[in-house]
Amino acid sequence: MSAFGQVRLVAGREMSTRVKDKGFIVSSVVIVLLVLGLMVFQLVSGSSTQTTTVGTVAGGAQVEQALVRSGEQVGTEVTVVELADEDAARQAVEDGDVEAVLVDGAGDAPRVVVESSADEAAAAIAETAVGALSVARQLGEQGVDLVAAPAISYSVLDPDDDGDTTAVLVALLGVVVLYGLLILFGQFVAQGVVEEKSSRVVEILLSTMKPWQLLTGKIIGLGLLGLAQLVTIAVIGVVGSLALDVVSVPSAVVPTVVSVVAWFVLGYTFYAAVFAVAASLVSRQEDLGSVLTPTTLLLVVGFIVSLQAAQDPGSTLATVTSFVPGLSPLVMPVRMAAGEAAVWEVAVAVLLMLVAIAVVVRIGGRVYSGALLRTGGKTKLREALAADRG
Repeated sequence: MSAFGQVRLVAGREMSTRVKDKGFIVSSVVIVLLVLGLMVFQLVSGSSTQTTTVGTVAGGAQVEQALVRSGEQVGTEVTVVELADEDAARQAVEDGDVEAVLVDGAGDAPRVVVESSADEAAAAIAETAVGALSVARQLGEQGVDLVAAPAISYSVLDPDDDGDTTAVLVALLGVVVLYGLLILFGQFVAQGVVEEKSSRVVEILLSTMKPWQLLTGKIIGLGLLGLAQLVTIAVIGVVGSLALDVVSVPSAVVPTVVSVVAWFVLGYTFYAAVFAVAASLVSRQEDLGSVLTPTTLLLVVGFIVSLQAAQDPGSTLATVTSFVPGLSPLVMPVRMAAGEAAVWEVAVAVLLMLVAIAVVVRIGGRVYSGALLRTGGKTKLREALAADRG
């Protein structure tokens, strides 16, 4: 079988094995539910409008209109209920049917009836309406002809601002998913290597193929699976947010999602190679944590910096770390979404990542080859490199 055929065989084996893994299934379901839950939360919180019910006694259409407009000024939807007299008003307040009642709103001495001081919001709306009616009445007595206030039009000086804010939020959500998938699939690669070493399956595999083919197949197979999972989550997120009208600026969201997916490819290739090489140095699952901790900490640092970058994408910390291989896949998407990363900066960051991947694969391949058949315990890097040269 050709070298490509060997790699494809390993990749297919990794995909078919992990797609049945409970951890993969559970993580996929949890992430999708989190994304959907976030969209529903945004929909509910964004569409929730404060409402209040205010009663009137001998108010009339003019009073009702004033109450509604007064509520609009403070972002409250006012429902007006006409009551027969003050006794009915007091009973309605006590029963909780209304939060406040404006009594004799058209008279010279209006009163507001409330249950307690906790109903200040409804009382304030009623007081504002009374004030507006009083001014209108006095102007009318002076012969001033009142006309309806003209509709206000807005001139938006920075129409892209809302789009940038939305894009940053989408990028931050994408980075959270990206961070989780990098750790998950990095662990899959590492666990697979240790399982093969501890069960001596690797000896059988290496009798038919070279170590680099085995390493490449693992990275490609799990990478395609992770990419498919990320794309599925991205499609669900974009379609769902547009369908539910959670996002009103699709032109700012779609490029952000594409950039997160592209950075996943670079980040996964880098971290998968590092995780595989680190796992090849040990032969037991119990020892896996010790060799993976430095790489996991690097991911944690990148995630923390990305959160800071969302607050201040133009800061020195965010700018510098967006060029550092290993950190850039988590930080650069946020800066790109905020419009703080120039094209040349993105190009340089991608180039540095490609160089880092080439170095990791080159040196890591030698370590992987030299340590893969050493099952006597934890292998040092120097010993692995010496074994490969031998």
